[in-house]
Amino acid sequence: MPQHPTLKISEIFPSVQGEGLRQGEATIFVRLSGCNLRCDFCDTKYAWTEGEEMRISVILDKLDRIRESFPADWVCLTGGEPMLQNIDPLVRSLKERALAVQVETNGTQFRDLPIDWHTVSPKPPDYFFRTEYIPLAQEVKLVVTPDLSLETIADLRRKFLETTPLILQPQSGFSGGGAKSYNLLKRSLRLGLKNIRIGLQMHVVLGLK
Repeated sequence: MPQHPTLKISEIFPSVQGEGLRQGEATIFVRLSGCNLRCDFCDTKYAWTEGEEMRISVILDKLDRIRESFPADWVCLTGGEPMLQNIDPLVRSLKERALAVQVETNGTQFRDLPIDWHTVSPKPPDYFFRTEYIPLAQEVKLVVTPDLSLETIADLRRKFLETTPLILQPQSGFSGGGAKSYNLLKRSLRLGLKNIRIGLQMHVVLGLK
């Protein structure tokens, strides 16, 4: 008998998109388990290993039930690193339901899928990302850690299209993150870098999941 496709899922929940250019939009999050980088500043470390194997049909049923009381049009696949798993059947099923799909990825893995919004967040130490994302990324999100340098920002600004916003997001729990983000923004402007902005975690400010 054919195997039913499954994904290892950490959690599924409704909220608002708290980060990036889609900030404030009603969104249902599907957090996939597993990550190939495991940054020490990660604020969802539980997603590295915890999770439950779910059939695609079960995931869709859960989304349908959530949408009965929270009829959001956007579904965000996040992690962990969602591109580590075969999300192809899930993405295609979501599109068949006329839902918009966002994927939050560190950029090290690539899948050619009908995704509506790519949020690419390259991570230290080398900030590697697959070049396929250059024309696809709607936004590039950089976590402002104590070690983030202007040189890294300038390098990523050169690699991505100038029309793609590069968002500096203070690291969660880093008390100097706001001041450092503003300092990096000013230095970026003086260097002539374009389309760079600061972003906050709205869901944290609002006390949401």
